[in-house]
Amino acid sequence: MKALRGNIVFLWITVLFWGHFVHAQEEEGVTFDMALSKEKLGINERLRVDFTMNKDGDNFTPPPFEGFNVVMGPSQSISSSWINGKRSFSKTYTYILMPTGRGDFTIGQATIEIGGQTYKTLPKEVEVTAAVDKPNDQKTVDDVADESLHLVAEVSKGNPYLNEAVTVVYKLYVSPNISVTNYRPLDNPTYNNFWSQDIPVTKHTAQNGTYEGKPYRFVVLKRVVLYPQRSGELEIEPLSLEIFVDVPTNKRDFFGGRIYTQTTKTVSAGKRTLNVKPLPEAGKPADFGGAVGDFDFAVTTSKKELNASESLQAIVEVSGKGNLKLFQLPEPELPSSLEVYDPEHEENIQTYSSGMEGKVSNNYTIVPSFRGKYPIPSISFSYFNPETEEYVTLNSEEINIEVLEGPMASSGNAVSGPSVNKQAVVATGKQFHFIKLDANLGPKKVSYFLGSRTFFLLLFIPLLLIPMAIFFFKKREAIASDVVGNKIKQANRLAKKYLSTAKKELGNKEAFYVALEKGLHNYLKAKLKIETSEFSKEKITEILTNKGVAVEDINAFIELLKNCEMARYSPFSNVQMQNDYDKASEVISKLDKQL
Repeated sequence: MKALRGNIVFLWITVLFWGHFVHAQEEEGVTFDMALSKEKLGINERLRVDFTMNKDGDNFTPPPFEGFNVVMGPSQSISSSWINGKRSFSKTYTYILMPTGRGDFTIGQATIEIGGQTYKTLPKEVEVTAAVDKPNDQKTVDDVADESLHLVAEVSKGNPYLNEAVTVVYKLYVSPNISVTNYRPLDNPTYNNFWSQDIPVTKHTAQNGTYEGKPYRFVVLKRVVLYPQRSGELEIEPLSLEIFVDVPTNKRDFFGGRIYTQTTKTVSAGKRTLNVKPLPEAGKPADFGGAVGDFDFAVTTSKKELNASESLQAIVEVSGKGNLKLFQLPEPELPSSLEVYDPEHEENIQTYSSGMEGKVSNNYTIVPSFRGKYPIPSISFSYFNPETEEYVTLNSEEINIEVLEGPMASSGNAVSGPSVNKQAVVATGKQFHFIKLDANLGPKKVSYFLGSRTFFLLLFIPLLLIPMAIFFFKKREAIASDVVGNKIKQANRLAKKYLSTAKKELGNKEAFYVALEKGLHNYLKAKLKIETSEFSKEKITEILTNKGVAVEDINAFIELLKNCEMARYSPFSNVQMQNDYDKASEVISKLDKQL
């Protein structure tokens, strides 16, 4: 009896305990939250996203993760514990994401069903910036690829002058342990504050090298030449790539070969900072126009002697190595009595790894009007040489242009200065006339378009064109619907084509008989409406006999076909080929009259 009472008391205690626990769970409520490992990350970093709930649920649906690739997940973790008689439960879905580009992105809402109700997380914003030098990533199965791929930006000069060429070479170093299958750019640098020129890389040839003292293979992916456009510290944005690699595993195939698994990795060249020096002010020429490099300068003319009203070309040219596209050429000082047209600018520049090389020129067309001598004074061109760190000024030679024949200037002497541009006034004796006193005025004729002949003509022309258009389209439809007729026309054209080809190939046995045979086939295809697959001598004989063609004409046609076949194996003379061509023309003419 005492044992029964004890069991009853224990049962009541258990019921009260579970009732209290269930009531506590109901009071606790349901939570479903999303947590991000970071809200701002570089394009070469990974983002961890956790979706956590305090009660188990069903039909979990993640957000679409726009702007990211899922490199791992979803992985689940569940924890359950009792603390002071109270049960705590937690279930988490985890994703590891890799950004696909820079910008502001939104991780949308995830949904799950708990207790018959649908719960959603709140969306969160994520900012993806340029690649960081030391990404703080959680290690995953891609660690082998992370340690075996390195994108390096090699800069030719870290402390250049303003407008001095700087070459950036992007090299991808790959460990011999893995294999790269493909790549695609994720974030191309914009090169702000630089004038940039890409140098195409035609072949991606792997070369042997070292990276941090270890043997690597490297491939040059990109070359670019930069010309800084302002002084101070300028940043070169990193190049980011998505690399597809095959990583070896510990598994072997049936033949003992190592099995590889493919994965992707985002690599970045890292930011580079250039300390750009301004051009020195000491010794800067007054006519300096921003040219930096090593140049030659010349002013030349196509003629030094000519007649009035003839033209000559004056060319101002700078050649050499430097920022050829980033400065203006000096202008020559020409006499005002010469007619000078706007110059034609010409460039012949190639961009190499060391910078731009070539020449730029302005071509002036000059036309003298009077006889005389015209000097083209010397002009100067200044540039800064970054190798010697000095300014250089070059002067052109003075050029004298002599106009041999033509009218004289007003003074009767040769024009030799830039200010002479005067002409004599010739008196005619009748420079002025009396004002007419009788005005012969008449009404002004005004014509109106509305109601005119042109108005009605333009009004009715479209109405006249409608029946013409209907007739034209019906004609086209009739022609298009005549499939058999179109095939016959096409076959006739081909027959004429091959017979004409056979005529051209007289003397060339194989080509002649091939063209002749094709011409005969296409002729019969048009006349008899049969396909090439039905083209046998027996079939041709049967059809031509049924059509009532004379026996001698049928035999002549078949004889021609036999000659075409025999020509492949037997020698035929030019006389025989000419006879066969004439016979083919005669047979076709006779068949035309009977078919």
